[in-house]
Amino acid sequence: MSTPTWDPAQYLRFADERTRPLRDLLARVPAVPHEPAATILDIGCGPGNSTAVLRERWPTARITGIDNSAEMLATARTEGEPSADYLLADAGGYDPACAGPDLIASNATLQWIDGHLALLPRWAGALKPGGVIAFQVPGNFGSPSHTLLAELRRTPRWRALLGADSTRAGAHEPGEYLEVLAGAGCAVDVWETTYSTLLPGPDPVLEWVKGTALRPVLTRLTDPAERAAFLAEYGALLRGAYPAGPHGTVFPFRRIFAVAVRQGRPARSGRD
Repeated sequence: MSTPTWDPAQYLRFADERTRPLRDLLARVPAVPHEPAATILDIGCGPGNSTAVLRERWPTARITGIDNSAEMLATARTEGEPSADYLLADAGGYDPACAGPDLIASNATLQWIDGHLALLPRWAGALKPGGVIAFQVPGNFGSPSHTLLAELRRTPRWRALLGADSTRAGAHEPGEYLEVLAGAGCAVDVWETTYSTLLPGPDPVLEWVKGTALRPVLTRLTDPAERAAFLAEYGALLRGAYPAGPHGTVFPFRRIFAVAVRQGRPARSGRD
């Protein structure tokens, strides 16, 4: 799977739509230990839009945003949430135990990590008792935005340049997240929502995926003419799958959410 380069400006073209699932996720997070001075990790913080939402909910917490893109972190430090700390690290290899977090939040990141189910017990074990994992991932990998991209990559013209491998590892079904987190000693709430978003302007679905699913392809297409040709073909396919209406283009996208609270009580100190 390609390691994509990221464009913070392109990602933030639909900042409100991308941030809404996080707000819905955090609305289901219970009180975390040591509020209001909790230790919070934003794993896969991107350009800091998620970190800013965490700061709204926990204004005095110590928040650390973690991402493997220097470009995204530069935007996060200046335009996202400047008061947070930031760390350049890979989400799959980062060990949260060093921070002793009260909350691990992850907004649309785990789908980029192969085998990410195996991360969840490790994250749960890093939490303080009563601590929380809260994440959301896309669940739309069977939608035309993704299937058409995979089919186009497999055509003779593009296979040699791009290969036919998946552009991302993908997400699991809600029940799988429930089983893994429950097995890690957590009380778990898992649900899904399909948002129907009205996107404005020409080729809005293409502009949306340029910020996410299309990044590995754009990373490989370094020749401007080849990139333009691919985008023209893909854009035409998307216009057929998501026709513009009188008020814009309806773009449904499914999201999977999980909130897991680590069970157990802190060790008692002093005399009984």
